[in-house]
Amino acid sequence: MRLSEDEIRQITLSAIEELGEKASPELVRKVVQTSVSKIEASSKAAVSDFSSGRVILTAYGLNHPGIVSSITKALSDNNCDIQDISQKIMQEFFSMIMLIDITNSARDLKEIQDEMSRVADDLKIKIFMQHEDLFRFMHRI
Repeated sequence: MRLSEDEIRQITLSAIEELGEKASPELVRKVVQTSVSKIEASSKAAVSDFSSGRVILTAYGLNHPGIVSSITKALSDNNCDIQDISQKIMQEFFSMIMLIDITNSARDLKEIQDEMSRVADDLKIKIFMQHEDLFRFMHRI
């Protein structure tokens, strides 16, 4: 996460106010750096919350044999649990949505997404994966 100039300015003003008469440029810099580090750490922790739990996988493209097999094999190799699946073939077009639990996987969401991207390239289809919480927040009214 990158902080804007206004956010850094606000942190700096808060540090000066908190330090009062003891505020020196070096001390203010140290307090601001500590505050920014804490914000960045909490931001990284929030992102890492998406490394476990349930994800939504969406796949679509031209239909051909082996699509479901290739996707489910890659998920199985990553110790992912398919909790629900919906698939539709309309003439030559294939579409599928899966609800997957990646809690038991040794890999995080980003690594699994990268693997599924390789599978999609091999199959010449599109595969998207997003964390269930992100999916819920995006589609909330």
